[in-house]
Amino acid sequence: MKSSTIRFVVILAGLCIVGITITQVYWVRRAFDLKEAEFDRKVHTALYNVAHQIFVLNKTASPANNPVKQLSTNYFIVMVNSEIDASMLEALLRNEFERRNIQADFEYGVYDCRNEKMVYGNYVPLRTAKDANTTHRLPHWANQGYYFGVQFPNLEGHITNQLGIWSFSSIVLLLVIVFFTYTLFVILKQKRLSEIQKDFINNMTHEFTTPLATIAVSAEVLKDPGIARQPERLMNYALIIEKENARLKLQVERVLQMARLDKEEIGLKKETINVHQLIHDSVRCTAMTLQDRKGNITLQLKASSQELQADRLHLTNVFNNLLDNAIKYCHTIPEIIIRTFERQGGIIVEVQDNGIGIGRESQRRVFQKFYRVPMGNVHDVKGFGLGLSYVKTVVEAHKGKVDVESELGQGALFRIYLPHAL
Repeated sequence: MKSSTIRFVVILAGLCIVGITITQVYWVRRAFDLKEAEFDRKVHTALYNVAHQIFVLNKTASPANNPVKQLSTNYFIVMVNSEIDASMLEALLRNEFERRNIQADFEYGVYDCRNEKMVYGNYVPLRTAKDANTTHRLPHWANQGYYFGVQFPNLEGHITNQLGIWSFSSIVLLLVIVFFTYTLFVILKQKRLSEIQKDFINNMTHEFTTPLATIAVSAEVLKDPGIARQPERLMNYALIIEKENARLKLQVERVLQMARLDKEEIGLKKETINVHQLIHDSVRCTAMTLQDRKGNITLQLKASSQELQADRLHLTNVFNNLLDNAIKYCHTIPEIIIRTFERQGGIIVEVQDNGIGIGRESQRRVFQKFYRVPMGNVHDVKGFGLGLSYVKTVVEAHKGKVDVESELGQGALFRIYLPHAL
C-alpha cells in the first residue's frame, strides 16, 4: 500500500473517530442535563409538598411565594417560618423522596435565622432499608424564624448511574478507539518492516551481484587457452576468484546466522576467556583494513579483572563488528579508541570512533535487524544492517547491556557491559 493511501486512510479514520467522540460527548452531556433537570423538578415538587404539610400540621398559612429555592445544582432551601420537628421533617423528606423515586442520599439542616447558625443537621442514606428511620430522639423548635436546607452531596454520581445505555455506549466507543489505535500502530509497524526488508533485499542483491560478476569475469579470462602460458596472470585471477568466493561465503553466513537466531535462542559455549586477549585478536583481524585507510586504534585497557564466562566465538564477532563499523562509517582517517574498566561485578568495554555519527532518531532503532541509518553516504557502504542487531543479541545472551552515545558528525561511542559470570 502506498504511503499516500495509508496517510489518507489514517486521516479519514481519525476524523471519523473525532467526530463520533464529539457526538457521543454531546449526547451524553444532553442526557445528563435532562436527567439533572428531571431530578430538580422532582426535588422541587417533593420539598414543596413537605413545606405544605408542615404548614398544615402547624396550622400556618402558606406563603404567597414559592417557599422552595435552589441555591446551587445540589442545594435547596425551604422557608417555613414555623415550628420544625426534626423527626417529623426527616420522615416527611424520606416519604416524599421515596414516593417520587428519588434514591440519592441527602443531608439536611435546620437553620436559625435570628442567630444565623445551623442548629441541627443529619445525613440520610436513602439506599438503606426503608424502615431505617431515625434511631435517636430528634429535637423540636417552636421559634418562628427557621428554615431548613437539603443538599445532595453525591448528585453527579447518582445521575451518572442513571444514564445506563449512554455509559455502555461510551465504554464501547473507548474500546473502538483503543482497537483503532492498536490497529494503526500495527499497520505502521508492518509498513516500516516492509520498507526495511525491501532495503535489505536491495542491499543483499548488490552484495551478491558484485562478487558473482567478478567471479564470472575471472572465469571467462581463465577459459582463454593462452593464459596457461602466463602463470602470474593465472595466479592473479585464481586469487581474485578465491577472494570473492570467501567474501560471498561470509555474506551468506551472516544472513544464515541471523536466521538461526530468529528461530532459536543463541547457544553459548561458555568458557573462561580473557577479554583483553579477545580485543587484541580483533584488532589484529582488522589491522589490514585499518592500514589501507591509514587509521589507528588506541587501547586503554584498564580493567583489572579481565576474565569472563562467555562464548569466545560470538564475543569475538561482537568486537569485530564494532571495529568494522568504526572503519567503514568514517569519511576521514579512522581514529578508534577501545577502553575497558570495572563496574558492578562486570566489565565495561567502550569502542569510540570519529565517524559520521548517528542521529538521535536513529539511535533508538540502530540495533534493529535490517535497519541502516538513512543519512549521508551510509547506504554507499556495503552491508545488510545485521551487524548491530547481532551485537545486541549476543550481548543480551551474555546477560549484558549495550547502548550508544553519538552526535551527527562527531563519531559514536558504543558501550558494552558484560558480567563476569552468566
